[in-house]
Amino acid sequence: MKREIAVTGMGVISPVGNNLKDFWTALVEGRSGVGPVTRFDASSLDSRVAAEVKNFEPNLWMDRKESRKMALFSQYAVAAAVQACSDSGLGLSEECIRAAGYNPERVAVFLGNGIGGLDVFEESHAKLLESGPDRLPPMTIPLMIANEAAANVALRLGIKGPAYTQVTACASGTDAVGLAIDLLRSGRVDIVLAGGCEAAVTPFAMAGFCKLKALSTARNDNPEAASRPFEASRDGFVIGEGAGVLVLEDYDRAKSRGARVYALASGYGATCDAYHLTAPHPEGTQGARALRLAMEDAGLAPEGIGYYNAHGTSTQLNDPIESAMVKRAFGNSVAGLKISSTKSMLGHGLGAAGAIEAIICVKAIETGILPPTINLDRPDIEAGCDLDYIPNMAIEHKVEAALSASLGFGGHNGALVFRRAI
Repeated sequence: MKREIAVTGMGVISPVGNNLKDFWTALVEGRSGVGPVTRFDASSLDSRVAAEVKNFEPNLWMDRKESRKMALFSQYAVAAAVQACSDSGLGLSEECIRAAGYNPERVAVFLGNGIGGLDVFEESHAKLLESGPDRLPPMTIPLMIANEAAANVALRLGIKGPAYTQVTACASGTDAVGLAIDLLRSGRVDIVLAGGCEAAVTPFAMAGFCKLKALSTARNDNPEAASRPFEASRDGFVIGEGAGVLVLEDYDRAKSRGARVYALASGYGATCDAYHLTAPHPEGTQGARALRLAMEDAGLAPEGIGYYNAHGTSTQLNDPIESAMVKRAFGNSVAGLKISSTKSMLGHGLGAAGAIEAIICVKAIETGILPPTINLDRPDIEAGCDLDYIPNMAIEHKVEAALSASLGFGGHNGALVFRRAI
């Protein structure tokens, strides 16, 4: 019999709020976090909008000296992890973890990340070209490599179990949470801080995505309307950033220590299209199989899922293919499925997206409120985007289980199922 895995804490840094309460309130109200790029001069780019994290104060969650040794993606991860640990009642140190009845050597960190410290790379490379190798900052490599977020979380909280980093492009956050579920079921650890982080609103990243013709370019003067998943007038995704971390632990042990259980992390499925480096398979077969695998892992039939948080990037290829994928996975029960793409408000957080969207699924189960897909006035029916995408306004709708999916460059497909704790 599989161990039941509880979600006992959550933390988030996002374009619409830097704590769980503000984040959820903004989503329910349908507020967009997209605006003009402010981090650098984007005037030469075709796309000049992004969903940037705003008013981020790292010193609320870490020592000022510590924060200076971290790239932005690591700062986001540490801030979200500190929030999640505090929310779970575990405390914020090795001593606190022991006082809660856990051995820090059996606590793990498992974070997804797509790009690492790209901002550090860009700045250091510019110094190399301008002034030569002697002027390269000595901490360039430790700051930029993708595993440093997990390492910094472990350092901040005194966690001495495995500290893993998952890199599967835009599926990284989802895969990190899913593999954390598997790790807990194996019995090798007792708690995992699982999630994802990203800080890729940089000149190099945006220029690269512009060259791929992937970003929205039609609404530079109306940023809040730029991300419009499943809409007939969509023209590309909006790059986002942030971090989401969930505390996962054995359900029985969580209950015995008096922890609040938000929901159960019950299912995980992963596949690869083996089709194309950037484009999803046109029939969505392996994406659909990932959804089915996650439902099977959770012991649920399609009709048992009430809410689906879509990958929903607002690109021409993704949205109709994902709609077909969902129809293939859910069959006749798709007619009763409620769907939304919260990337309409958050942009696409790349390696962080799946973890943040997992938190949204948990909150949907907890609150009975499903967030909307904003900017959706005319669904692209001709392309097959004809499902119930919860347009523009949140709805009250109690669900017993929710599923989220992430589709990444390289053909990576990941899916997670959360359900109400009994």
